[in-house]
Amino acid sequence: PRAPAGMGTVPEPCPQAPLAVLSKVELRVSCKHLLDRDTLNKSDPCVLLLMQSQGQWMEVDRSEIIKSNLNPVFAKIFTVDYYFEEVQKLRFEVYDSHGHAGVGTHDDDFLGGMECTVGQIVAQKRVTKPLFLKYGKFAGKSTITIISEEISGNNGYVELAFRAKKLDDKDLFSKSDPFLEIYRIDDDRSEQLVYRTEVVKNNLSPVWEPFKVSLNSLCSCEEKRKLRGVVWDYDSRGKHDFIGEFFTTFEEMQKAMGENKVQWDCMNPKYKIKKRNYKNSGVVVLLDLKIHRVYSFLDYIMGGCQIHFTVAIDFTASNGDPRNSCSLHYINPYQPNEYLKALVAVGEICQDYDSDKKFSALGFGARIPPKYEVSHDFAINFNPDNDECEGIQGVVESYQSCLPKIQLYGPTNVAPIITKVARVAADEERTKEASQYFILLILTDGVVTDMADTREAIVRASYLPMSIIIVGVGNADFTDMQILDGDDGVLRSPKGEPVLRDIVQFVP
Repeated sequence: PRAPAGMGTVPEPCPQAPLAVLSKVELRVSCKHLLDRDTLNKSDPCVLLLMQSQGQWMEVDRSEIIKSNLNPVFAKIFTVDYYFEEVQKLRFEVYDSHGHAGVGTHDDDFLGGMECTVGQIVAQKRVTKPLFLKYGKFAGKSTITIISEEISGNNGYVELAFRAKKLDDKDLFSKSDPFLEIYRIDDDRSEQLVYRTEVVKNNLSPVWEPFKVSLNSLCSCEEKRKLRGVVWDYDSRGKHDFIGEFFTTFEEMQKAMGENKVQWDCMNPKYKIKKRNYKNSGVVVLLDLKIHRVYSFLDYIMGGCQIHFTVAIDFTASNGDPRNSCSLHYINPYQPNEYLKALVAVGEICQDYDSDKKFSALGFGARIPPKYEVSHDFAINFNPDNDECEGIQGVVESYQSCLPKIQLYGPTNVAPIITKVARVAADEERTKEASQYFILLILTDGVVTDMADTREAIVRASYLPMSIIIVGVGNADFTDMQILDGDDGVLRSPKGEPVLRDIVQFVP
């Protein structure tokens, strides 16, 4: 490890800071045209979710088993921690389950698998892909669809408790076995399954267990969005009998807070037409509703913002002469240096969310041509009117051609670049669109010199659609940088003003 300027001792390498969970994402899964592995009745599908961790696939969760159905819509909602700054690989595997033997134990039960990243699903919101068997063979026409929704937005979640009374009896020798499904009706009139309750056996006035759903999931955070409730009589062969349905909104449901209860007639449209004095097929009652609210970054992305990505590279002299192999900026023909490794690692993630794949690339702390004056915010392609490069590759090429032309200098001032990006974000916010979210990636080898100005700039930026990722390159002592992260307490400006939200993530 290289000693930082002015210190004789070699510092300890930084322990890897845990990455901040930016959000949790809900994934809903459905399949179409699954292979039929059963001779007597249809397959009983179940989905396993695996995540790659240190090169190994680990099972994270699994869905319920849906009996006898080749086009299942799973009620199980997979929740994954979403780390913006990591490529998170997922694998979905569909199996035909045989009850207790354990899912996924026999090869012949495998109905197909699909791989993708969390970033891809979040960016596209809805991904449909074919299922593959072993050795890259298509599993017939089978497809899997994953829909993502983020839960820790400022929408929070609700807890609902339902029961029903006097439901129609659909069974000859016993009473109906009712379960309730709640659907959200989207703008395109498609329905998303929000929740499916458990089955209450042999009971025409069931009380279902209370459940929690995010407001995003229930009504896309729109109180007037139409919701549909459906009550079914469970059938083990997958042919559930329709008892009745009702329509409502979250706005209407909220009347159930406190002592009140809200109730709906559960209607069967066919009976309504046929039977003259038909009243209903039972009543569904919302016994209780509680709201819990929370706040986050992903609201912007899920709201359809494109990410505008800026990378800022530290060209101060403490990095060492680029011609010297000890330098963090050493141009090695055989492998990327520390700066390039960090740039590519973060940039590859960010480009999933950026439709035009153009990245602004800036440098600081160097003397630049033609006059060799020190600059703390220059375009590394030396085009001040357009600092954008085509993709991560474009940034890498600009970086490599810029290095021989500049003199590494100092000090390490980052406030000018934060302020520069914040200015663009503020202009964007004033437009009616506000369709961009700004991410500034600062790659630096050491401690910031203009700490007070930097803190002030971060507090200002925290009011804007902007986040800052600081990557500490090399092995300097980064203790002071952890302050900017705000994980040990709220970051404040020199005057004591706190950040509005925590927008800095420091990664050694």
